[in-house]
Amino acid sequence: MAKPKIAEGPLFTLLRTGQIEQFNALKASGSICDLVGCDLSRTDLRGLNADGLDFSDCTFRMADLRGIDFRKANLEGASFAETNLSGVYFPKEVSAEEISLALQHGTRIRYR
Repeated sequence: MAKPKIAEGPLFTLLRTGQIEQFNALKASGSICDLVGCDLSRTDLRGLNADGLDFSDCTFRMADLRGIDFRKANLEGASFAETNLSGVYFPKEVSAEEISLALQHGTRIRYR
């Protein structure tokens, strides 16, 4: 497993600095952001529109993800250790047991 990366670019910077409304607006206007394998640890992403985003192999350690709908996002290989997941929707292919293991033990999300 590669070390999580700090991506370059304005969209990633908006996520890392908690400017979620601006990120959502740029995403809605067609801007693209490569998030595969990125380090989003300790970020506050509440309010994020995650539809269509590829978070595969991302690290969300200690992030605040409350209320995010990930049902139309790719989370394969994502890490959620010590993350606030209250009210989060996950893709239906991800079991509750898988989420619990990822949260408590830092295992990476695997789809059924």
